[in-house]
Amino acid sequence: MTQQAQELLEATAQALAPRQDANRLVAAIADGTAGRIAIGTLALEQRHIVASDRRSFLHLAARAAPRPHGTGLFTTLAEGEALALDRLGALLNGCGLDEVTAEAYEPMAGCQAYPAYVAWLALNGDPANVAIALYANFAAWGGYCATIAGALRTRYGFTDEACGFFDFFALPAPALMDQAVAAAQEGLDGGHVTMPTALRYGRLLQSYESMFWDTLSPAAPGHR
Repeated sequence: MTQQAQELLEATAQALAPRQDANRLVAAIADGTAGRIAIGTLALEQRHIVASDRRSFLHLAARAAPRPHGTGLFTTLAEGEALALDRLGALLNGCGLDEVTAEAYEPMAGCQAYPAYVAWLALNGDPANVAIALYANFAAWGGYCATIAGALRTRYGFTDEACGFFDFFALPAPALMDQAVAAAQEGLDGGHVTMPTALRYGRLLQSYESMFWDTLSPAAPGHR
């Protein structure tokens, strides 16, 4: 019966997909017109987001018990955030930012609304509904990361190591997608999925994602 969950996840991702021209900052990075300050700020904000999301996913993994597929999905997501965090140092260095600067940086509310909502979902959302909402959001995020990783190399001269953070999220992850399908099916079979709620979660996640990029967009134009 996993086909039911697969079709549901794909339909949800399609319904919540952002407009192609919605992300001004990624477009500016893609054509090389974004300033390095904007790229550095993106990395600094991600330093806070990734650490927060990791803790949120660990909490969701614990709350998903005794649903093994849900627990497995969120554990994998938490492990992925830890790996991504390890790659952020090279990105910050590529932007000319050292540890002292990173520690002193004050994050912006418009960027941190996204992880704040993920934390809210970790406390309040049913893990199956959250899994469906996150699946839709990750589809858009992966595409953004692929575009940025390519542009940082071709437009800005970043090394492969400096692009590792975005490469990590851009890579296809069929095993993770299989886990998401299994977690969604587990939720459907157990009567835990409420689609209007899952869609609301997904819509708000996408809105906060857009807020993140819009907050960074004013810093996009500038010297490379």
